[in-house]
Amino acid sequence: MRVSPIRTFFAPGRVNLIGEHTDYNEGFVLPMAIECGTFVSGRAREDRTVRVFSHYLNEDATFDLDADTPPQRGIWLDFIEGITSTLESEGCRLRGADLEIKSTVPIGGGLSSSTALDMAVALAMLRLSEIEFDKRRLALMSQKSNHTYVGTRGGLMDQLTILFGQRNHALLIDCRSLEIKPIPFATQNVAVAICNTNVKHNLVASEYNARRAECETGVERLKKYLPHICALRDVSVEEFGQYENALPEIIRRRARHVITENVRTLAAAGALGANDFEKMGELMYASHASLRDDYEVSCKELDALVEIASQTEGVIGARMTGGGFGGCTVNLVKREALAQFQKRVAREYEKATGSRPMILISEASAGASEVES
Repeated sequence: MRVSPIRTFFAPGRVNLIGEHTDYNEGFVLPMAIECGTFVSGRAREDRTVRVFSHYLNEDATFDLDADTPPQRGIWLDFIEGITSTLESEGCRLRGADLEIKSTVPIGGGLSSSTALDMAVALAMLRLSEIEFDKRRLALMSQKSNHTYVGTRGGLMDQLTILFGQRNHALLIDCRSLEIKPIPFATQNVAVAICNTNVKHNLVASEYNARRAECETGVERLKKYLPHICALRDVSVEEFGQYENALPEIIRRRARHVITENVRTLAAAGALGANDFEKMGELMYASHASLRDDYEVSCKELDALVEIASQTEGVIGARMTGGGFGGCTVNLVKREALAQFQKRVAREYEKATGSRPMILISEASAGASEVES
């Protein structure tokens, strides 16, 4: 019997520089793919069986592509069976495969480890089955899989960043049109430092879905005065100022964050492209304050890291990144101050919390691809 060769596929994680909780409001985000990610190695089979082994979990599993996939079991296979089932439902006839999964993305750190897994598995299964695919359509299929099989009503930022990432560029993504504009990111003099709180509070999934529902409520309330709007992305700062008092306080604060965050994100893309890092830093600090006070998705550990960074020489800007309630901050740091930044943040964060943060320095990376053997 012919044995198929082993092939390896890589999908990077991502860090969002600015534009948080705007993606599912059809707004703008400014992420970049990072250098760590998920590797899936595997070979095609002649049947419809998928055998998968996770090195991180030290667990293996087997499933049949022809079997019905139960949704939202709360296990790691929700991602793998979910994406393969979604691909099949969208007309992709997959071959069985033997897969091994390794990851260098911190799990639960807000760096899209789960979507990197999703995209690496999808890429492996499609390529091993010799199926051509459109990247934007694949992003939509991954989103559908997450909604159905994982239970997270996320936007498309993670998938698009992981699939379309470019070296030395951030991506300005219009989450309505799915237009992607690469923004040159000159990092000769500044570095992106990602600081992991090493905590993940249990509020993430429930609160994420609650915020999305609150935003939808805001749209419905504002439609009485602004009938043309379809999402908070359509509301200008001036229009919001005119009608914000018609909203309940919590809904008002949620909407204010999204509306002002879209403005900050577009301004940040312009600043980054012009190498105006001081302006970029100001916008990052303002974003964190809005996420902390209006959207209420920060936590004491994230706030401590941002506060420490703001008082550290050479730091240009800092903010929480990702869904919130733990995970990571993203920082712009002058390269000559990087070593001192790492020492001081580690020391002061441990004083404040009793835990040492993991600090990752990353350049903007390319998107998902097959790894050349």
